[in-house]
Parts: sequence; structure tokens; C-alpha cells
Amino acid sequence: MAAQADPARPSGFADADALEDFMTAPSPALCADLARAPGAIVILGVGGKMGPTLARLAKRADPARGVIGVARFSEPGLRERLTAQGIECVAADLLDDANIDALPDAPNVVFMAGRKFGSSGDMPLTWAMNVLVPARVARRYAGSRIVAFSTGCVYPFVAVDGPGASEDVPVDPPGEYAWSCVGRERAFEHFSRRLRTPGRLFRLNYAIDMRYGVLHDIARKVLADEPVDVAMGRCNVIWQGEANSAALRLLAHCTTPTSPLNVSGATFLRVKDVAQAFGERFGRAVRTTGTEGPTAWLTDTRRAQALLGAPAIDVDTMIDWTADWLERGGASLGKPTHFEARDGRY
Repeated sequence: MAAQADPARPSGFADADALEDFMTAPSPALCADLARAPGAIVILGVGGKMGPTLARLAKRADPARGVIGVARFSEPGLRERLTAQGIECVAADLLDDANIDALPDAPNVVFMAGRKFGSSGDMPLTWAMNVLVPARVARRYAGSRIVAFSTGCVYPFVAVDGPGASEDVPVDPPGEYAWSCVGRERAFEHFSRRLRTPGRLFRLNYAIDMRYGVLHDIARKVLADEPVDVAMGRCNVIWQGEANSAALRLLAHCTTPTSPLNVSGATFLRVKDVAQAFGERFGRAVRTTGTEGPTAWLTDTRRAQALLGAPAIDVDTMIDWTADWLERGGASLGKPTHFEARDGRY
């Protein structure tokens, strides 16, 4: 069923600037929650897919607040762009103890650093980034609120006809990458318990905007007349702007010790149906490969909805935006999600 038109919601985005302007417009709920978590915000790993827009969203929600982005800043122009948006940038290698010790103090920390894409090629580095760095950061910011990005991939696969994995489901994922993510959570949990640090473990899957994500991956294949792998037959996704807003809002909803919260869309999408929706929009026949499995990585987001409200951007809208973006030759980040992988290798 098509979504009702919303006069405040665009039908598409002319370019990346228009996309990011919309994505970083703060909601009243975000502004209210940030008022309950005063003080500067340090964003560790600001250089990733979501970090730049999360930093800008925080700054637009409270222009007088200090927002500090920490990264290696290897992407040309990123530091200059963030600085122009009023974000203080600190270059640091989080694998270096001296760099971590020198980070600025702040009562609020959003931890976004980590390694996923290409992790199978260097698992020692993946474990160092996903476990060693969190342990160091947890000690450095023991007196702060810490919202740490995690992933729904820490869960085992669950039945596609069930409610999804709730926060009470014991972690037991497939693949070494996912276990390194469990290690990241355990590091934050250990020091939160030991040092009484308030926090949240932000179990996200999957955030999307027009330039990357599950919908982008499926749409690109349909547009290129490539087969869509349906072995991971279901998924749930959330608009990146809403995921970023949820992460920032959780600074006001930390627990001691830290605790997990599933954040994603409320609807389980059938990959085959999504591919067909793009086929209809592109006027293309859809080809699929693989056999739908009875299980998938799906999360039950009812606790997040009770705390933060249901996501406002619906799937039909995201599909329309993605189709429009790709048909007009919009940019891609070139970072596939590999959501279809069932062996945990990325």
C-alpha cells in the first residue's frame, strides 16, 4: 500500500546536500531529550557512513552545544566540511593509547568506531578495533554517558514468521565478525558495571540512505539486471536520519549498567518483494538467486518504539527515494552491506 503524501516530506533529493539537509533536521523529541543530557558530545568514529550526519544533526539540534568529531580523517574534505558546520574535529588513531588519553573530556560520548567491511581479510585488526578500542574508550570516559553503536548481528538467526530477536534473546551469532561485535558489547558492559558508567548498547540493523544500505544494494542489482540473492529472505531497515536521532536521544535514556536496545524499522521486509517493488518502479524484470531460508537476522524493536516512538519514514517512501536517486545516477558510497550473507563473512 502506498504511503499518504506528506507535504513536509520531499518526493526525492536533488543532490547529496539536499539529502543531508533533510536527514539532519532535528525533531522536537530529539531537542527535548538532548536538553536532559547537557554538555558537549564527543563522537568517536565520526568519519564513517553515519558519523558526519549524526554530528551535524547534534549541532543543528543545539547550536550552542560543543560537538566534537574524532576520526583519522582519511577522507579528503571531510574535516573541512564538518568544521564549516560548526563541529570541532580532532584527528586521532584510536588504536594508540596516547591518542585516547589526549581526547577531550565530555559528559556525552557516542561511540561509532569499528570495523566491518573487509573484516574477513584481517581478523586481528577487526578484533582490535571492535574489542580493544572499546575497552580503552570505556576506561577513558568512565565518568560520561556512553551510547555505543552495536549491531543486530549479535543475535542468532530467528524464524522469519516470529516477532524477531528481543533484547532478552541470548547472543549466539554466526561468524567471527559478529563475535567481535559481541566482544565490543562485553567490553562496554564490563567497565560499565565496574566503573558505574551509564550507557546504552545501540543494536542497529540496518540504517539506510540513498547512497548505501540494503535498499540501495537491492535496487542497484535490479537496475543493472543482476540477480538478487534472496537466501536471507527477510530484513528490517530504518532511515538513517531516524537512527541517528535515536542514538542521540538515548544519551538521555542511559542505564547503569549499560543495556542493549534494538533499533530498526518495525516491519520485516521480504527481500523478494522489495526487489519486485524496484522492478515495477524501474520497469525491469527481476531475477533472483538462492532459496529463502526459514530464518534471518531480524530484531524485535518494540522496546525502542515504547521508549522513542515508532519510525516515521515508511518503507514505501524509502523505496521511492532510492529508486529516484539511482535512476538519476545519484552517488553510491560503494560499501555494500552484504546483508544476504548467512555465514557471517563480510
